[in-house]
Amino acid sequence: MAPSAAPAAAPDSNPDSFQLKTKEPDFPEEREGWKGYVEWEHYPEKKKQAAEYLSNYKFPDCPEFQLGPLPTTNPILEGVRWKQYHYALGSTLKNIPSISWSYVLSEKAADMIHVLQFPYNGEPPRARLVETPITPNTDHFIRNHGGIPEIDPAAYTLDISGLVNIPKRLTLADLQNEALFPRQSNVVTIQCSGTRRIEQIREYPGDGDELINAPWGEGAIGTARWTGVSLKKVIKYCGGLKNPATAHLEFFGADTYFKKGQVQNYVVSVPWRKVKVNEVLLAWEMNGEPLPKIHGFPLRTVVFGYIGARSCKWLYEIRAIDGPSRAPVQMKEYLYYTPQIGKQNAKYSNGFSIQDMPVSSAIMTPVTMDQIVHDGTIKLRGWAYSGGGHWPERVEVSSDGGGVWYEVPDENLSEKYYYAWRLWEIDLPVDAEGWLDFCVRTWDNALNTQPTFVRSAWNWDLHVTSSCHRIKIYSINRSRPATAARLKWLEEKGIPILPITQPIELSLESDEDYDREMAKRQGRDPIE
Repeated sequence: MAPSAAPAAAPDSNPDSFQLKTKEPDFPEEREGWKGYVEWEHYPEKKKQAAEYLSNYKFPDCPEFQLGPLPTTNPILEGVRWKQYHYALGSTLKNIPSISWSYVLSEKAADMIHVLQFPYNGEPPRARLVETPITPNTDHFIRNHGGIPEIDPAAYTLDISGLVNIPKRLTLADLQNEALFPRQSNVVTIQCSGTRRIEQIREYPGDGDELINAPWGEGAIGTARWTGVSLKKVIKYCGGLKNPATAHLEFFGADTYFKKGQVQNYVVSVPWRKVKVNEVLLAWEMNGEPLPKIHGFPLRTVVFGYIGARSCKWLYEIRAIDGPSRAPVQMKEYLYYTPQIGKQNAKYSNGFSIQDMPVSSAIMTPVTMDQIVHDGTIKLRGWAYSGGGHWPERVEVSSDGGGVWYEVPDENLSEKYYYAWRLWEIDLPVDAEGWLDFCVRTWDNALNTQPTFVRSAWNWDLHVTSSCHRIKIYSINRSRPATAARLKWLEEKGIPILPITQPIELSLESDEDYDREMAKRQGRDPIE
């Protein structure tokens, strides 16, 4: 994916140009100091009213980017329909797309790859992502499901409700009070289940999805030191759970979310078994700094080893419930189907819910279609990760599509964490020339490894591209005498070898050299 360098202007900078078909709806903000937050989950009648407003419109179709070339613009996709949902619901939400874009421009690196403009999905340039084991906040990927609410930390509260013995409302100051809650800090990798989705799209397109299954590359993953308090400690402070054996914890985010004409807040859940081992953090700090607004300020969940969708941003309520949440993001999305399930037969019940992230890896440099002049080795750099309480133990790379594998030396792997990736690099021996298929695979501490081909990992919703990551490289091996001679000749003539697709404007061989070589080869034709 190679989008143009210049980002687009603010999305639809004049939302007033959207033609309302009814009197402008009035869905006021729920709380003072919570700009852009509309509470939907507590008010079924309000949700019904919002759905009725939306039903008056024929919104644009999802963009077709799977069956044809991917746009080379940056942003790659705009998210027009998602913006128009906000415009249609009136003054509280209509400026959220522009406000959210302003935080992209102020909080993220200038050269981010804007995969989807709104709701914002973005990843950093490939090479820079693997420069440091801890991802700078400005480079950490973002996969938002809605717009960015602006919350005054002094006005912030978190409700602990549902099947807890003592429901409570806590302020940010309460949560940060170490006399009540001990601090917890962990290095944790968060990965979107859509990481490397573009590989599935290029070979076997699938569901476009209403929100848009964004065409992610290899950069929808990042690692940070997150600081906050373990959710387990907060539940204990609330007197524990009424029924821990079947309990799940439901997280409510202040962004507005849409699904098939219905309006809601972003809601997901995790089982108590995940919480009770201190693997769910209520985080207010990212790499030693307050959470950026685009990452969920002032408080978010960080769920270790799970898909990023469970790490809810702009958290305002945690509700203890029996069984998994029936909210659409948990019940109807992030499902993994068998390869024979598709548009013709997919149901919510015939895919299983994705929670733990499987073992995966990627080559970040070089990138596919690179043409490399080398002296018998090519340096590869990348990342390796395994979720669900596992970690990468071994990384192997191949230059022949997976026939012969070379282990990355231990000293070329970054530090080992329970809940984080490892960066790696290797000077890979490469003798062959021409187009080569490089690939990488990782083994974790439970001996899990990756499927060999994309086809083995394809699923209708295009999640979890866990197959061996593959790139195509054109090899020019300077250690071969004939190649060295050609490179020297081209240099003397002032002719670049790259790109390989540009023809050489001079004769490739003198007549004398041709005759001599043909004599060695016994001519063009057999003797009889």
